[in-house]
Amino acid sequence: MVTVTYWSGDHLRTFLESLVHATSSVPPVIIADNGSGDGAPEAADREHDNVTLVHTGGNLGYGGAINRAVRELDDDVEFIVIANPDVEWSPGAIDELVAAAARWPRAGSLGPLIREPDGSVYPSARRVPDLVSGTGHALLGTVWKSNPWSAAYRADDVAPSERPVGWLSGSCLLVRREAFDAINGFDDRYFMYMEDVDLGDRLGRAGWLNVYIPGAEVTHAKGHTADKRPETMLPAHHRSAYRFQADRNPGVLRAPIRLALRVGLAIRCRLAVRAARHSAAADA
Repeated sequence: MVTVTYWSGDHLRTFLESLVHATSSVPPVIIADNGSGDGAPEAADREHDNVTLVHTGGNLGYGGAINRAVRELDDDVEFIVIANPDVEWSPGAIDELVAAAARWPRAGSLGPLIREPDGSVYPSARRVPDLVSGTGHALLGTVWKSNPWSAAYRADDVAPSERPVGWLSGSCLLVRREAFDAINGFDDRYFMYMEDVDLGDRLGRAGWLNVYIPGAEVTHAKGHTADKRPETMLPAHHRSAYRFQADRNPGVLRAPIRLALRVGLAIRCRLAVRAARHSAAADA
């Protein structure tokens, strides 16, 4: 198991304490710390024999830090659980994902049903966004939540069922080591956000499946770091959205498309940051 910490605080304790109920084994846990100053990763390393702490030497972002943690694992590891430190495990969740991997031998990644803290289901199994649906969701997702492009992207019309999907939330994944290594893991050009979309898309292009396993469940506190640092995280989100579509629309002929994306996302980013500032001021 690998996770990334950045001022994760008490979330990490819950993550590790609930882990004992998620699997009948005791998996080694590699914590890649991106520069926390709260002492939580160090405390976890002291208190848990199965935990190894790796200091990345700076804030590598999520995907880059996961890649760093994976390099600490033995070569004979067949499956890797990748999870955010603010995940709380439901009983048997990891065992169910491993069992599902046997049912789906071409699964490069498998993801559980993810619940919000209020118990609602988070749409973690989605379609890969194309230029139209991705742009529509990016530009309108926060101001017109029921727009058709966001609904298509989130696969809102599909009930939870065990099935292949376009991509799975990187907040909690079981990945087959062979598949992860075959595509060189996460693309660490993504500092934060969209790295899981990119991973799922590249796994699919390489002939692997991304399989949703709602029989396994976790709860995700979601966004505890991002909520504290919107002026950093919102621009990172928009840069990642641009990178994803720009990478898939290369060449001179599509340069106008990339320019339009860059301009539209830059405007949306400014509006989102401004809204976050106003919200923070109103709550102060």
